[in-house]
Amino acid sequence: MIKHTTPDHARLDRVVAEARQQRDLRETGYREQALKLFPWICGRCAREFSGVRLRELTVHHKDHNHDNNPANGSNWELLCLYCHDNEHSRVLDETVRGRGSEGQAVATHNPFADLQALLKKKSG
Repeated sequence: MIKHTTPDHARLDRVVAEARQQRDLRETGYREQALKLFPWICGRCAREFSGVRLRELTVHHKDHNHDNNPANGSNWELLCLYCHDNEHSRVLDETVRGRGSEGQAVATHNPFADLQALLKKKSG
């Protein structure tokens, strides 16, 4: 018999709120550092940002590890919202296709394996 329990929504709300607060705190730290280190230009499309549009410029972690935040900014690049979304979509697409960051899939089929034998057979 499976026992069904009602989720503690108040607890779940607290956990989500705390996770968001930690994320915001973490982002504020490295975002402010990155904006001081780098020119306010998207690293992909080269659009420039300033004033109120500066919020459209995001910090992308090159290794996709949001906890890897060296003070010299070597794991960061500034990307506009569109290029940042595109980068993450591209990575997800590659993962779905089985070609994630672990390396490219290796081809196992050789379409020309019997070509020489076929050519000899045809000419002979």
